[in-house]
Amino acid sequence: MTTKNQPLRNQIALVAGATRGAGRAIAVELGRAGATVYVTGRSTRAKRSPMNRPETIEETAELVTEAGGKGIAVCMDHTKEEDVVALFNQIKSEQQGRLDVLVNDLWGGDPLTEWGKGFWETPLANGLLIQKQAVHSHIMTAYYAAPLMVERKAGLIVEITDGVGYHYRGNLYYSLAKIGVSHLAQGMAADLKPHGVTALAVTPGFLRSEAMLEYFGVQEENWRDAAEQDIHFLQSETPYFVAQGIAALAADPQVAEKSGQLLSSWSLSDDYGFIDIDGRSPHWGRYAEENGF
Repeated sequence: MTTKNQPLRNQIALVAGATRGAGRAIAVELGRAGATVYVTGRSTRAKRSPMNRPETIEETAELVTEAGGKGIAVCMDHTKEEDVVALFNQIKSEQQGRLDVLVNDLWGGDPLTEWGKGFWETPLANGLLIQKQAVHSHIMTAYYAAPLMVERKAGLIVEITDGVGYHYRGNLYYSLAKIGVSHLAQGMAADLKPHGVTALAVTPGFLRSEAMLEYFGVQEENWRDAAEQDIHFLQSETPYFVAQGIAALAADPQVAEKSGQLLSSWSLSDDYGFIDIDGRSPHWGRYAEENGF
C-alpha cells in the first residue's frame, strides 16, 4: 500500500477497550490506515471477562494485522493502576516512548445498567462500578498517556461517548458515565492545548454491535429483520462507521481545530465523505431530530 492509502504508517495507537464493538472496529480501521495498534481488553481465548462474550482481544489484534497494520494484544484491566502502568511501560520500551493516538472506549456497563428504574431502585454498587469501569479507567489511561504526547508536542486523545451534548440519557449512572467522558475530553483539551495535543469526544449512532445483533436475534446478513422489534434499528450503523471517522480524524493534519468538540459518526461522515461498510449513510442525528427524541 502507498503512504497515501496508509496515512498512519509509522504511527502508534492504543485502543483501550478493543475486544468488540466500536473498539474493535476502530482498531481495525487505524490498522488499515497503517498504524501499529495496541489493543487492550479483558477477554482472551483462555478466559472470558465478566461480559461473558466470545470475542477476544487476540482476534482483534489479528484483524488489525490482516487490515494492513500491526496489532498487539495486551490483556489487562484498565481499572487497575498497576496494569495501566505496565501497559505504558511496554509502549515506552517497544516504541521508544512514542504514542500518537489514544482511543478510550472502555465501558463494560451493560450488565450493570437497569433501564426503566429510578436510581434508588437499583444496586448502588453497580452504579458506582459503572463509574469505575467507564470513567475512572478513562482518566487513569489518559493520565499515563498524556506525558508521552506532551513530550513530543503532538497526539490525539479520543473519548468514545454516547450522545452529543449534556442531556439525560435515561439512566442516572449510565448518563453520568457518558457525560463524564464527554467533559473529560473537553477538560483535557483545555489542559493539553498549550502542548500541541488534541482531545475530543465522538459518539456513534444506534450501534449495530455484536451484542446488539445478538439481543435482537439477528445477524449482520439479516439485521433489518430486527425492525419488527424496534423500527429505529433500521437507522443503525455498523461499528465501522464511527471507526472510519476516527481513522479520518487521526489522519487529519488539521485535527487540532476540532479539539474539545463533541463529535458524532454522522457529522464526521459529512466532514470526511465516507460511508458505512454496508453501503449506507446513516444519520442518527437527523433521524432523532425528525422524530423528536
